Amino acid sequence: MPATAGAAQSVRLSIITPTLNEASAISALLGDLAPLRAAGHELILVDGGSSDATRALAEPLVDRLLDAPRGRAAQMNAGAQVATGELLWFLHADSRVPAAAAEALLAAARAGGRPGMRPVVRWGRFDVRLSGRHPLLRVIERAMNLRSCLSGIATGDQGLFVTRADFTAVGGFPNIPLMEDIALSRRLRRLARPLCLRPALITSSRRWESRGILRTMVLMWRLRLAYALGADPARLARLYR
Repeated sequence: MPATAGAAQSVRLSIITPTLNEASAISALLGDLAPLRAAGHELILVDGGSSDATRALAEPLVDRLLDAPRGRAAQMNAGAQVATGELLWFLHADSRVPAAAAEALLAAARAGGRPGMRPVVRWGRFDVRLSGRHPLLRVIERAMNLRSCLSGIATGDQGLFVTRADFTAVGGFPNIPLMEDIALSRRLRRLARPLCLRPALITSSRRWESRGILRTMVLMWRLRLAYALGADPARLARLYR
C-alpha cells in the first residue's frame, strides 16, 4: 500500500467495526487494516458483548476498543462519537480489504486538498465480492453492486463511508435492529449521490451458504421489500434471525 503514508497528511480515516463473537474473522480484517493504522489512520472496534476471544485478539491491533449495547446501529454510533478522523469508514468484521480498495478511498479523500479540508467525497460505498465459489454468488454480488449504484442505497457489507460532518448532520444510524444501513443511506442520499468505488471488498458468504443461497436471496428480497413498505424493523429482525 505505497501511497498510504502520504494520505495521513490529508484526510484522516476513522475505521469503525462493530463486533459480536467474531474471533474467527477479526484478526484477518485488522491485519488488512494494519498499514492504514501505521500511517496514522484510526481503528475503532466496538464490541457488543462477545463471549469468545474477539476482544483479546483485537485489543493490540486497534486504537480504541469500546463496549456498547448489542446492535450494529448502537455500536457504530458509539464508535462515531469518539472518532477523530474527518472521514468515517464502517466495516463489518467478516470483511476483507484488498490494498486496492483502501487506496481508492484514500485517493478520493485526498481530492479534498489541504489537511483539515472537507473531502470532495461526502459519502459512498464499495462494490462487494462474496467469498464463496458457487456460481450463484457471482450473480448475487453483481446484482447487489448494480442495484446499489442505481438506487443510491448502500448495505453494511459494502463498507459505507461518510464525512463525520454529514454523519452528524443526518443524526447517525437510526437505532433500529435491522436495516440501519438502508435507513442511513436514504438520509445521506438527500444530501448527495453516493460515490461507488469499484475495487471490491470481500465479504463472507457464510450466511448465504449456511442458510441456502437461494433461500437467503429470497429472504433478503422479502425483508427489503417489507421495509420499503413500512414494516417494523424489529419484526423484520426476528424474521432475519
